[in-house]
Amino acid sequence: MAKQRESGRSRTQIYVKIIRRGVLLVLFGLIYNGLFTLDFSSLRCASVLGRIGIAWMVAALLFVNFGVRTRAVISVVILVGYALLSKYVGAPDVPGGDPLSREGCLVGYVDRCLLPGRLLYDGGRFDPEGLLSALPAVVTALLGMFTGELIRLPKERMSGERKTLWMVVGAVVLAVVAIAGNSFVPVNKMLWSSTFVCAVGAYSLAMMALFYYVIDVRGHKGWTLFFRVVGMNSITIYMAQRIVSFGGIADFFVGGVAGLCPEQIAAVVTSAGYVAVCWLFLYFLYRKQVFLKI
Repeated sequence: MAKQRESGRSRTQIYVKIIRRGVLLVLFGLIYNGLFTLDFSSLRCASVLGRIGIAWMVAALLFVNFGVRTRAVISVVILVGYALLSKYVGAPDVPGGDPLSREGCLVGYVDRCLLPGRLLYDGGRFDPEGLLSALPAVVTALLGMFTGELIRLPKERMSGERKTLWMVVGAVVLAVVAIAGNSFVPVNKMLWSSTFVCAVGAYSLAMMALFYYVIDVRGHKGWTLFFRVVGMNSITIYMAQRIVSFGGIADFFVGGVAGLCPEQIAAVVTSAGYVAVCWLFLYFLYRKQVFLKI
């Protein structure tokens, strides 16, 4: 988004690009869930890619329109507000239910009322990638944008070592908030609780600090090919696994060896074979410079 602004594009052009990307990710999520079967009554409309698309789209619109401090305030307001809703407001159709449970939470109730198609769990009563829980996911996206802005600061303003230090400080702060808030609203991925946002934000920021320091600051880049190949086409492999039987291909090559091993070792061999087949597919695309860009 920063590059889009620096390129001199109009705000309208940037808005169109943001909305287009968000809508495409939602569409890809529907395709992943079986849109082409045309069985709309049992189609799950919520999806991982849809969650990414909506959260990123809202975060990107906030990025374009507000400065860092305003976005930070918005993030805090969302997390606090969502935590209070999660704690004190339950589903009206489950009287006496626990607001922090899948059965009694407001998140599930909103999806039951507004989200068409099939919900994933509890006989169609709850979905972990639903509508209301997309709100705190916006903060997850904003955390990534804050980190990107920090990394893009010129070296004249801040050295790589200081950027790393600030990322570590941010990770510690988020971890403390997650631990302190866990007794109020538990860390819960299904509900995408506010403490979950802080916990995964802390972990992600700590890992980012580590890899940024090793790769960008210290310059140790020779070992990163494996991860570059995956990262350049992450959505491609996510979608391809739904369409292509990589498991069958892996079984063709390592199934015999796995069959000779004890159960636990066989699981490792099978998983390693699966990862290898997926990675080789991505490596072929990488060598051909074929990348899915949304």
